[in-house]
Amino acid sequence: MPLPHFESTLPMGAAELIRASVFQRRMELERDSIDEPASTRLSSLEPSLLQDLLRFESNGRRSELLEVLAGAVRHTSAVTVHLQLYEHVIALSVYPRQRLVHGVLPMEQFLELQLTELEVLRVERAWHATPDALERAGEPGHFASLARLLWELALRGARDELLPEIAGQAAYRITPTMDLKALELSGSLASACERLKRRTTNLREISEWPGFDRTRAMRMLNGLYLQSGLMISRTHPAATNEGWFASAN
Repeated sequence: MPLPHFESTLPMGAAELIRASVFQRRMELERDSIDEPASTRLSSLEPSLLQDLLRFESNGRRSELLEVLAGAVRHTSAVTVHLQLYEHVIALSVYPRQRLVHGVLPMEQFLELQLTELEVLRVERAWHATPDALERAGEPGHFASLARLLWELALRGARDELLPEIAGQAAYRITPTMDLKALELSGSLASACERLKRRTTNLREISEWPGFDRTRAMRMLNGLYLQSGLMISRTHPAATNEGWFASAN
């Protein structure tokens, strides 16, 4: 169930978080002064990452958090993402080279939020190119493994379609070198990943495994891809393109 009020999830001392209404007014002032509205949301990014994210910015749609982080990982770009959750804005900084993420909220608390409700307001270059060592020592709870965040967002975030890079006619298998223990798997997810280590299969078949449907299969494949743990074949006999793949963005 969605959290009724964001304030109830904030830790002591977090009152300095900016309110969403104030943040959006600032963005409106910036937007009025330039010709390209998207640049107020995708501020100061490297050109390659900017073009990557603009693929999703159509018909008023904004990039989802998983799409932004996937792009940052692909381009090894350190970014700060400003996220709205109900009445407040939360800043999240991602460091792909160091495989770390930093949040203004402790990461354990951030991961307990209703991740499907996070809305990307703005993406910009990270405030620091690399994580500040003193900051890491002073607030270790605010730093976490990027791999863990990507996995949780893939399973519980807003995106429930395959990422473009792995969609379409394809068959999938987990790479032999991937350490599944790092994901702390259990139940049907653990069983599915063990199957994917032994055989190459397609999305249709995965969707029919115990405990799975089309959406859960897509979420798992997105998560494995973002762990650099997924082999994708377009020519394997198991690769298939059945109408409903086309709905993936």
